[in-house]
Amino acid sequence: MTAILPSFVRGEWVTPTGDDGVDVRDASTGEVITRVSSTGIDLAGALDYARTVGQASLGELTFPQRAMLLKQMGQALTERKQELYELSKRAGSTVRDSGADIDGGIGVLFTYSGKGRREMPAGSVYLDGPVEPLSKDGTFIGRHIYTRLPGVAVQINAFNFPMWGALEKFAPAFLAGVPSVIKPATPTAYIAEAWVRILLETGLVPDGTLQLINGSIPGLFDHLRLGDLVAFTGSASTADRLRTHPNVQNKTVRFTSETDSINASVLGPDAVPGTPEFDAYVSQWFVELSSKAGQKCTAIRRAIVPAGLVDDVVAALRAKIDQRVVLGDPHADGVTMGPLVSVEQRDDVLAQVAKLVDAGGELVIGDVAAPEVTKADGTRGVVPEGAFVAPMVLTFAGAVPDAVHAVEAFGPVSSVIGYSSPSEAASLVARGGGSLVTSVVTHDPAFATELLSGSAAYNGRLLFLDRVDAKTSTGHGAPVPHLVHGGPGRAGGGEELGGIRAVLHHMQRTAIQGSPDMLTALTGVWHAGASAVNDGVHPFRKSLAELRIGDQFASPLRAVSLQDIETFAHFTGDTFYAHMNEEDAAANPFFPGRVAHGYLLVSWAAGLFVDPAPGPVLANYGLENLRFITPVSPGDSIRVTLTAKQISPRETDEYGEVRWDAVIHNDRDEVVAQYDVLTLVEKRVGAAVGAAVSVMEG
Repeated sequence: MTAILPSFVRGEWVTPTGDDGVDVRDASTGEVITRVSSTGIDLAGALDYARTVGQASLGELTFPQRAMLLKQMGQALTERKQELYELSKRAGSTVRDSGADIDGGIGVLFTYSGKGRREMPAGSVYLDGPVEPLSKDGTFIGRHIYTRLPGVAVQINAFNFPMWGALEKFAPAFLAGVPSVIKPATPTAYIAEAWVRILLETGLVPDGTLQLINGSIPGLFDHLRLGDLVAFTGSASTADRLRTHPNVQNKTVRFTSETDSINASVLGPDAVPGTPEFDAYVSQWFVELSSKAGQKCTAIRRAIVPAGLVDDVVAALRAKIDQRVVLGDPHADGVTMGPLVSVEQRDDVLAQVAKLVDAGGELVIGDVAAPEVTKADGTRGVVPEGAFVAPMVLTFAGAVPDAVHAVEAFGPVSSVIGYSSPSEAASLVARGGGSLVTSVVTHDPAFATELLSGSAAYNGRLLFLDRVDAKTSTGHGAPVPHLVHGGPGRAGGGEELGGIRAVLHHMQRTAIQGSPDMLTALTGVWHAGASAVNDGVHPFRKSLAELRIGDQFASPLRAVSLQDIETFAHFTGDTFYAHMNEEDAAANPFFPGRVAHGYLLVSWAAGLFVDPAPGPVLANYGLENLRFITPVSPGDSIRVTLTAKQISPRETDEYGEVRWDAVIHNDRDEVVAQYDVLTLVEKRVGAAVGAAVSVMEG
């Protein structure tokens, strides 16, 4: 570590000027690790650099290309994560704690990489919803699209997850095409500096897309403008102050926050001692109390249990704490729970516990005295310079005070609340004023349904845990990149994760209107009514390098006989009356009489458009959006038109995906069915395929 921590802005590492700064100390020993300051850092210049150089760098890349870079970043951090594990010990993190932060952050990169490659198009425009016809003849249509915002994503992070907390913001912004300026919390800024340095050393990070400012950021918000975003994790009071900044209010700067959250875990009345649910509840509560020393925004602050089970639950938790908690310096063997991040944080937690005691709380597990801990050398003793706090649990007699639902001791502290009915349990959850997560541990669907109805509106996430998913669940306190991580009300209202939703948060939804040809040009996706190409070459004979949007094949007609319908019915076993009985079919309001099976028509359509010889098309792997529109009677004929609708090369494979628009018409030019056909197509015809074609042509 250096004497003062540098920042990375405008493409270079910059050491702060002046003698001011904040000492950052080892959480276990109090030893000074580094100093943090932003004096002399050009904050306005960092924003300008992101908006110009960073925007230009990301603008050259498609969604899949950005996604591939995220994967490579994840791989680079994986190779050097042991360095980060060692640094995290100085912040009080055990190996388990570091896994949640470091491996969790790496997992976010891999998840968004996978989603970007699988779920986002090959270009830089994301389509939202179906086409909206705006004229009778189809010459004027509209639809919604997303394009990236033109600014910078300012990401202000909390101390407890210096890697995961930052990467959960950075990954979706990067995938959307928006550069990031990251401001880590001072107590763990040295960990953020380390992982940022690792990424920059790889050369994978496009210029201007990732900047790091260590220390305070006075005046930075004065330079925000339309097109910028702020993603904040921290206290509700700080979030409120930042949210009301004139530039945020008047320049429509997007602001999302994750703040204080008094999360709950509800034990169902069916989950009595001896049931798998009771054991799962206690185990989960123990993990949330001891992991990261309780310094998690998702930790269980309120254990809401049937009134008659309060003593049983407390006794079971006490036994688990006595058996499994070894408090001490994470450098020492056998330590399972480290200190809080700083002595300042320790003092704040003890002050909040005092408020809960003053409100009528009784400590039934643990106390506020300085605990005896295991030191780095393996000896035991009290370490006044360390930020150690033992697990604490409070109960309350009589009416539950408001303080239980309002005071958060951000450490290994929980309160137990008894309830007498499902509606009361849901009401207690709601009194938290908005939470990131509530877990409901029960095997009773009726109880779970009542809790869902009464508490979903007060939570960003609900986990229902029982004997079926207890071993496979990621747990109460583990947000996953696929789902929303945020919460209403007191929790801040943000959605930092949430799959593609989080990516779209960094983009602008816009309605576009025009002709099918114009919308095809704008979006890179063929729209019905746009120009098509029939050049005499079957589109299935074209590799991805040769295929173009709008390449089309139109088949000849094929007649459908009554014998065809009966053969298909008996061969498949689908003898539904509409296909087999004229009188019953005619009585159906949808059919004129006996009609062909929809799946017969789709099967025949494939026979009409498939080119049988080996070639660039490797496989048909699905149909989407299939709709049957006009019945086909015996004696009718059908034809199919197939048009290359969307082409998506896969960055890591020698093939890509082609989405084809398929429309079946009858001999009266009525639309019979329409759907999308998905195929995998070689980027270039391989030697083996080329050899096979040569043999056939010879």
